[in-house]
Amino acid sequence: MSIDRMVMAFAGSFILASLALAHWHSPNWLWFTAFVGANLLQASFTGFCPLAIILKKLGVKPGCAF
Repeated sequence: MSIDRMVMAFAGSFILASLALAHWHSPNWLWFTAFVGANLLQASFTGFCPLAIILKKLGVKPGCAF
């Protein structure tokens, strides 16, 4: 699995988890959802993604975007 796909998988998992936490625990978890979305948006423009840097250092196969 490439870095690109892992970043999308992590982001999707975090968004679903925070939505579930917002539903069952506290609506404040929606701020985490907004943070993940904002990070994805800025990464699409700048190409900077902290998770991609970490995965690259761990030796994950690079993708097209990262």
